[in-house]
Amino acid sequence: MSADDVIKSHVTALKEGTERARGLAQTLLNVPYGEGEGEKLDVYVPTTTSLDVPLVIYLHGGYWQFLSKEESGFMAVPLVHKGVVVVAVGYDIAPKGNMDVMVSQVRRSVVSVIQQYSHISGLYLCGHSAGAHLAAMILSTDWSQYSVTPQIKGAFLVSGIYDLLPILSTYVNEPLKMTEEVALRNSPSQLVPQLKLSSSDCDIVVAVAQNDSPEFRKQSEDYYKALESTEGLKVTLEDVPNTDHFNIIEQLVDGDYHLTQLLLKMMGKS
Repeated sequence: MSADDVIKSHVTALKEGTERARGLAQTLLNVPYGEGEGEKLDVYVPTTTSLDVPLVIYLHGGYWQFLSKEESGFMAVPLVHKGVVVVAVGYDIAPKGNMDVMVSQVRRSVVSVIQQYSHISGLYLCGHSAGAHLAAMILSTDWSQYSVTPQIKGAFLVSGIYDLLPILSTYVNEPLKMTEEVALRNSPSQLVPQLKLSSSDCDIVVAVAQNDSPEFRKQSEDYYKALESTEGLKVTLEDVPNTDHFNIIEQLVDGDYHLTQLLLKMMGKS
């Protein structure tokens, strides 16, 4: 399969999963979290009367330049049955949005979710690829500049990118137009001290696919080591067998999948 075919098949899998989720859950679509046209959330609500509801925020991948929240509800399929709310976040992908804009948007989306859903029992993050980068940037936020300080209990960073410098000279940076300065201030690998200040109570899972590219594997392993060597952080590395960069996240549509089970266990819902 060509690279284009692989990506098309990935998008199809995510779309199909999201359509299934929309059939299973009550949905609130295009809920604004900011003034911008792209600053919207899709919320997948379980049919439960319990107030003790965990909530997972999902940040999509796509190299910061494709995919959207429209294909990002798939993980709700097994989670809504267990009484978990799933929120898929939209953000302005490049070239409309640049890296600073996207990071600011996803941080504000978390603040908005907390303000709208004050009764949740726990807040969790999950991001894939570029979305794992954005989730790691959320964990590394100085919340003193915001109206609330989110208490994020767990984060799943799946096949992520944590050091943006290697991207500067690649085609990925063409629509992003990052300078070295922008790449450094938006690299989670540079922000571990801030993560320790903001997210020391968070269970962090750094997950990487067995068949991810060497660069993706190196990024996950290096970031995991940086977190693990920082006193007071709770972090595990999950090297997921028989997966590649795409199906490692597509399989979250399945309740029996290893990462789905881990997430449910972390929420006390297994």
